[in-house]
Amino acid sequence: MNITLIGMAGAGKSTIGKALAKRLNYTFIDVDGMITQRTGMPLQALIDEQGDSALTRFEEEAIIGLGQVDNCIISPGGSVVYSEKAMGHLKEISKIVFLDAPFRSIVKRIPNARKRGIVGLRDRSLKELFEERLVLYQKYADFSIRLKGRENIQKIMGRIIQLCFETET
Repeated sequence: MNITLIGMAGAGKSTIGKALAKRLNYTFIDVDGMITQRTGMPLQALIDEQGDSALTRFEEEAIIGLGQVDNCIISPGGSVVYSEKAMGHLKEISKIVFLDAPFRSIVKRIPNARKRGIVGLRDRSLKELFEERLVLYQKYADFSIRLKGRENIQKIMGRIIQLCFETET
């Protein structure tokens, strides 16, 4: 079984994902890291040079390229929900958990959002992206965990494990 964590940049996908992978003895897959390694450039540089669509294309290719992995925690970028194809593949191979962080927490965690490699920030504000993506995160999530901004990672991991393993059909 695999678990995919979705949510905005700054929601805690990587932090929680790495800790969860360690606890479950799973492999942690950082999709943004895969893109950076493949392209040889930071996400923001990729967006600056090739546009938002290039990043979403690389993200989709990286996720489809995962194939049938097992015992992994997958942490895609926040824009993964713009690709039905990528989300369809993640739905097939994993349980999807939406880390639903409040906007004020996102702003605190990513003060330099314009340098973070976030798809859509050229045309819209972070708040507009947050509201636009919220609907998509909810659409694709098997489970949602509402975060308040100062959570205990152990409690969040416990909740994810409970939702994903105790509700298996």
